Amino acid sequence: MKIYTKTGDKGQTALFGGKRVSKSDLRIDSYGTIDELNSYIGLVRDQKVNELRKAFLIEIQDRLFTIGSILATEPGNTQVKVPHLSHEDIECLEKEIDIMDASLLPMKSFVLPGGAQSVSFCHIARCVCRRAERLVVALNEVEPVDELVIQYLNRLSDYLFMLARKMSDDLQAEEVAWKPKM
Repeated sequence: MKIYTKTGDKGQTALFGGKRVSKSDLRIDSYGTIDELNSYIGLVRDQKVNELRKAFLIEIQDRLFTIGSILATEPGNTQVKVPHLSHEDIECLEKEIDIMDASLLPMKSFVLPGGAQSVSFCHIARCVCRRAERLVVALNEVEPVDELVIQYLNRLSDYLFMLARKMSDDLQAEEVAWKPKM
């Protein structure tokens, strides 16, 4: 199987099921950003501090491939078999968030992203996740998107924020509080 097909040379691509759309289509931008997020999650997963979280981060990456498949399928196309998200996927994120939250000192202010390179990678992933969520919400305003996709992305960004805090704690990196100048 060749990696290049030449079918996209004129700026169009195919959704699952065959419908051709512009590569600038909001649906393509949405699942392209999910792909970008997945790559950043891989970078976060590969950090030594996350060795014990590796399996869960791989599960998140799997869910992101599922989301990409959902977004790459034209709404209403029942001819294409697509994996699905479940409420349990969201509940797993919530459980992990709660576990991390219970082990950390309460936040008293916003924190500036950074403290260690690994933590910064996680903050970048969080920001890309928020962008993906905004794009999917915009897509949902034009054509229907499974509500679980939006919920999962929302919860995933929360998870990534807590993961960044937990990584900071594990690495004994300084969390710099944001102190607005008034």
